[in-house]
Amino acid sequence: MAGDAKKLQPIIIKKVKKGGHAAHGGAWKIAYADFVTAMMAFFLLMWLLGSTTEGDKKGIAEYFQSPLRVAMLGGSGSGDSSSVVRGGGKDLSRETGQVKEGQSDAKKSSYTLRALKEEQRKAERARLEQLKTKVEEVLAENPKLAALGGQIRLDMTKEGLRIQIVDEGNRPMFDSGSAVVKPYMRELLQELGSVLTEVPNRLTVEGHTDAQPFSAGDKGYSNWELSADRANASRRELVAGGLQEARMLRVQGLAASKLLDAKDPNGALNRRISIIVMNRDAEDAVLKNLPDEPEADAAPAPQEATQVPAIGKMPQTQPPGSGR
Repeated sequence: MAGDAKKLQPIIIKKVKKGGHAAHGGAWKIAYADFVTAMMAFFLLMWLLGSTTEGDKKGIAEYFQSPLRVAMLGGSGSGDSSSVVRGGGKDLSRETGQVKEGQSDAKKSSYTLRALKEEQRKAERARLEQLKTKVEEVLAENPKLAALGGQIRLDMTKEGLRIQIVDEGNRPMFDSGSAVVKPYMRELLQELGSVLTEVPNRLTVEGHTDAQPFSAGDKGYSNWELSADRANASRRELVAGGLQEARMLRVQGLAASKLLDAKDPNGALNRRISIIVMNRDAEDAVLKNLPDEPEADAAPAPQEATQVPAIGKMPQTQPPGSGR
């Protein structure tokens, strides 16, 4: 029994806890939160600097250079001196932030300029429409000119009011191959010159012929010279009617390059004089293509002497088959 008692003795196990590090207490969390906050503030600062206008930057810089002066300026606007830099920029008394003044002013100026030009175009078109009505009334009131009504065409183009005087088989503006204006057409052109004095717009006078060439071809007197001479003769009649010479911006001969009746190149409709009362856009387009005037004190560059054919001279007789 004594042996059995020894066998049944309880076994006691002692567990000894080893000493360890003290608890952190969450201090690392505070450091990490400070780091994240600092990074957020840094990126916020970068974003603000990127979106801040030059005026605001200047106002902030002035504040750090002389805070007392800026504080006085900031409080003088509304009596609240607690707000130091309200708007920034040049005017520190403004309640709201300033925008990029250069871009804003440029946009406003561009919009105003476009609106002004559009209003000018509308007013100019209305003026040309009134001129068109006036020309129609003058033609209707004059019995002599009313008979020529079928040869006069009025329409509005992108260049302005176009007045076209076309030939008829039994009532041409010029004799074949000639640049001498017929008497009845001279009266019409002078009457138009008187009416056109009512508007300040500049004018273009164009001469057109049909496609029938001169027998001499391009080497001699051709439809180009003839159309230019007819345009210039028409210009003289307009001036004789009272139109100022300075109103003429362009006088040109186009020969048969712009046919009115392309199906019949030799038809009478293609022989015509076009008077264009130009709008401002068309006038500017012509003036931009003109060379700049030389300075008064600048000496002219030497040029070689060349012979220029006299376009204005008409041959006494035209060979058969000459252009119209």
